[in-house]
Amino acid sequence: SVTDIDKVSLKQALGIGLAQALSLFPGVSRAGATIMGAMCFRLERKTAVEFSFFLAIPTMFAATSYDLLKNINNLSASDTPTFAVGFLVSFFSALLVIKAFLGFVTKHTFNSFAIYRIAFGAGILFYYL
Repeated sequence: SVTDIDKVSLKQALGIGLAQALSLFPGVSRAGATIMGAMCFRLERKTAVEFSFFLAIPTMFAATSYDLLKNINNLSASDTPTFAVGFLVSFFSALLVIKAFLGFVTKHTFNSFAIYRIAFGAGILFYYL
């Protein structure tokens, strides 16, 4: 089992990338797909989560760039301070959440998340059916 992100092989990385493609289906979590894919390729929980976060960087960058380009005509120089504050707050909030989540996954399994997702999904189905 892989315990260090630097030890992830090309085959494992490609497999995890393919698992990320499952998130193209509505309702499938990108992070969930990559973490479970990584664990299927024998990465330990913490390493799987770290890899998933690194894998999110190009995806988030592309999505943000696309959104900015799509709305370029609606932006002005006066929006810069708002974007700067939003960027800084979200960046530091993300760092705190990532650190807390990595601490959580080193001590706990994903069973609670699985139970929550199944129960929530069943509740939604029950409500609408």
